[in-house]
Parts: sequence; C-alpha cells; structure tokens
Amino acid sequence: MSDNPLSDPYEPQAQPSGPSTSTSVLEREQVEEQVQEPGDHERFSHYVRKEKILESALSGEPVVALCGKVWVPGRDPQKFPVCPVCKEIYEGLRAPQDGED
Repeated sequence: MSDNPLSDPYEPQAQPSGPSTSTSVLEREQVEEQVQEPGDHERFSHYVRKEKILESALSGEPVVALCGKVWVPGRDPQKFPVCPVCKEIYEGLRAPQDGED
C-alpha cells in the first residue's frame, strides 16, 4: 500500500521489482435446480388421484401421492415399480397421507 493516506485503495498498487506471482480468486454463483423432495419418488411410481394428475399437467403444480411424497410428475410411471407405501394405502392397509380422505 502507498504511504499516502489519501490514495485510492482500489487503484493498482506499485509492485516490487523482480519476479513475482499472484493468485486471483474468481467468485461465481452456482445455481442448482433441485426437485422439491429428492428421494425415492425418483425410483417408484406413486398413486395420485386422477384429477390431481390432470390439474398438475395443466398448471405445472406439484402433486401429493398417497404416501405423502410431493413432486411434479413428468416420467412414465410404467417404467418404475409401485411405491410400497402407496400400494398399502391403495389396498386399504393404511390411511392416506395425501391430506384427503
């Protein structure tokens, strides 16, 4: 830094003569888009009320499966096994957790 107390701190400062190295740090913001609830909804097909699937397809809003998972449907459910919790609920072995009766 300069001996002058009135010098601009953002001005480049005189470098000592001779070889030198410097390192700069670049800051960048990394944005990762993440599914609302990462987890097994990626591996299972879930049961959701038909009217909710249709609403989601039109609005893009997430749905709530019988087991309580929240996500925006977008994959072919035929390619995944059925969620065991959803299956139990559907077969009447458990009470629904989707907030509706």
